[in-house]
Amino acid sequence: MTTAPTISTTYLDRAGLAVAAPIAEFAETSLTDAGIDADSFWSGVVEIIHDLGPRNAELLRVRDELQQKIDAFHKASPGRPDPESYRAMLTEIGYLAPEPAPFAVTTENVDPEIATMAGPQLVVPLLNARFALNAANARWGSLYDALYGTDAIDQSGELAVGAEFNVARGAEVVRRGRELLDQAAPLTEGSHVDATAYRVDGEGLVVETDAGIRRLSDADTFVGFTGDAEAPAAILLRHHGLHLEIVIDHAGPIGHTDTAGVQDILLESAITTIIDLEDSVAAVDADDKVLGYRNWRGLMDGTLTETVTKGGREFTRRLADDRTYNTLDAGELTLPGRSVLFIRNVGHLMHTDAVLDRNGGEVFEGMLDAIMTALGALPDLIGRDATAATTGNSRTGSMYIVKPKMHGPDEVAFAVELFARVEKLLGLPERTMKIGIMDEERRTSANLGACIAAASDRVVFINTGFLDRTGDEIHTSLHAGPFLPKTGIKAQPFMQVYEDRNVAIGLAAGMDHRAQIGKGMWAMPDLMHDMLEQKIGHVRSGASTAWVPSPTAATLHALHYHQVDPFEVRAGLPAYDPASLTTLLAPPLAEPGDLTADIVATELDNNVQSILGYVVRWIDQGVGCSKVPDIHGVALMEDRATLRISSQLLANWLQHGVITEAEVDASLRRLAVVVDEQNAADAEYEPLAHDGEPGIAYTAARRLILEGASQPSGYTEPLLHALRREKKSER
Repeated sequence: MTTAPTISTTYLDRAGLAVAAPIAEFAETSLTDAGIDADSFWSGVVEIIHDLGPRNAELLRVRDELQQKIDAFHKASPGRPDPESYRAMLTEIGYLAPEPAPFAVTTENVDPEIATMAGPQLVVPLLNARFALNAANARWGSLYDALYGTDAIDQSGELAVGAEFNVARGAEVVRRGRELLDQAAPLTEGSHVDATAYRVDGEGLVVETDAGIRRLSDADTFVGFTGDAEAPAAILLRHHGLHLEIVIDHAGPIGHTDTAGVQDILLESAITTIIDLEDSVAAVDADDKVLGYRNWRGLMDGTLTETVTKGGREFTRRLADDRTYNTLDAGELTLPGRSVLFIRNVGHLMHTDAVLDRNGGEVFEGMLDAIMTALGALPDLIGRDATAATTGNSRTGSMYIVKPKMHGPDEVAFAVELFARVEKLLGLPERTMKIGIMDEERRTSANLGACIAAASDRVVFINTGFLDRTGDEIHTSLHAGPFLPKTGIKAQPFMQVYEDRNVAIGLAAGMDHRAQIGKGMWAMPDLMHDMLEQKIGHVRSGASTAWVPSPTAATLHALHYHQVDPFEVRAGLPAYDPASLTTLLAPPLAEPGDLTADIVATELDNNVQSILGYVVRWIDQGVGCSKVPDIHGVALMEDRATLRISSQLLANWLQHGVITEAEVDASLRRLAVVVDEQNAADAEYEPLAHDGEPGIAYTAARRLILEGASQPSGYTEPLLHALRREKKSER
């Protein structure tokens, strides 16, 4: 493990552990509120650390041993391996586990947003309270705002966005809205375009038109309303399990121009959100970790707020209340106002000095995360105020933890045992802590059925992620030969097989209507037109969720789930084919002629620029996820997954002489100037070079490339954490 300078921290003795003061304070405040004895708690923490710490270390040793054997195989037989001998080797060394006997997941007490609904999923860094609140409140989003303010609608000519409201653009937004209503809630005849008024009578929704009264083709699409039945303020519809709300305000800025008084259409958008304490944050010490834990607790007990200044106005952002509607039978329907939240803990790799064991050694960070995030979730799991305006996060008494970067079924089983120990520590019912399995490491993809089986009574989520999956693909087969450029890798057969297998194996394991099967992130947050054209592919694959980078993107991606019902798609998908493993295991190596001088030079600069642009914010400002302009100025969402693939690709090319260290250094110097220029408007930005000498961020970028081959599984965390701590110690 990479060492780092110690940042001054006050430690408190707790059952022989040295616990950083802010961590102890967070834990003990939470314990007091939950009525749990602190001494018993800390004694239990010691037992977990001492019992499971050595096993965690052993799992990491196995990772290293397997990698060494794979490296030896490729060094002895470089190039694309023979499929049969390669698979035999992977089986012999234990990389490939036996296929499990047929089974079905049995997870219980799963909220419908995860088990039976399909819709967008946000991922947001936990250390930024404003982002976390925005994401939690992104359960509902304005379709009109999402269309008007993005390139989802052409922004040129008469539709251009200007300083003043563009009437033509507004009309196109309204047209798109009516188009959605016709799709989600078609009328017996005619179109919602013809509506002159909406009202409710004893039979349901009445749509008045100049040609007469119209009804919905499916009366059950209408589920509620607010205001007076004769002049409702809102009409609630449901289609493919997702709700839409027609907002009616004849005096509103849009409504007063609309024949039926429609002011907006609100869509149920991010029905789930991953609150991230891993790839999108820079949490390297106790202060960083406790900020995340406190924000998580604030989301769970409803107290998290943030003061926001927008348009010269200051206001307090807080969690949205639930939404209540009248129903036809004179009753009430209450819908959640917020997304159902997962918490993404860190993986099994890293240690943290937030807690030191009796020998002064750092404890495994993933174990601390499991304990502290469960502690932070207690207000939602026990003792929630029944009179509160919100129903909380889980209405089934579950906590949802996404566990990333696990390698194979043994590591999944270890996470399950850790969660069981934490439940016992906190007095929670068994299997309260559910697990989401990130299918992002090659050994997990190859053994996905066995991984799901290892958590069959807790699993609520699997998903694919191109970037980390590709980073691990490169590192695992680093010595086989030079890899294709990133776009070439994504186009190789193994990648589509990876995506298809994930859904097929999940369905074969009985996850349909029991758990989420998800797909990865749209990484271009400013290109919503392209997202609308392309991301529907995730829904057509049978996935019940897919990641989006913003609340606006969630609202636009929700349109895809009205176009296609992934639960219906699943009935027509081919069954899981075990033979697909052969294609999955074929490394996407370059063929002679693929890596021309121009292609290599372009790919080198593209990757160096993205590495520098991301790392400089991570190291200097502690920003773990941000929009980083690429070499052409296109803003891309970058986190440690994107950093991993970029650094591993260049490390692979260095290994095989495709590029040289001198060429890397020349590119770093050249692109550092570009990155500095791209960040010139940021008052907090520090240039990558100081008085001609490279700063810590520049050094971090260089080391990630030059030392990439020796990093554990190609991960970036050890170097980033060490150098971020070095930067913090300067202040």
